[in-house]
Amino acid sequence: MARRDMVAGDGPDRPTRTCVGCRSRAVQSDLVRMVAEGTAVIPDVRGRRPGRGAYLHDDRRCFEAAERRRVWSRAFRRGPGGDGWDVSRVEALIGVTPHDPPASPSR
Repeated sequence: MARRDMVAGDGPDRPTRTCVGCRSRAVQSDLVRMVAEGTAVIPDVRGRRPGRGAYLHDDRRCFEAAERRRVWSRAFRRGPGGDGWDVSRVEALIGVTPHDPPASPSR
């Protein structure tokens, strides 16, 4: 692994990955790995599932950005997909409910 792909810390160098939502680089342990099983996006919290992984912050804003940009087909290198990805397990992990209404201001 190239030196530029590592982050210097107090201990040994640690691998970094790019969040598919916000596109920022972070230490791999700060991100959740996702894998594709058919057309379902499955969180791989242990990092042991086979296949190509995509990384995402455990943050609602990053998930929403990933959905808005339709990143799953590119991240998993699966043809010109579209909106056919089942992300319900990712939503459950992050705590996003589909089509959350915007928060109303308190008065």
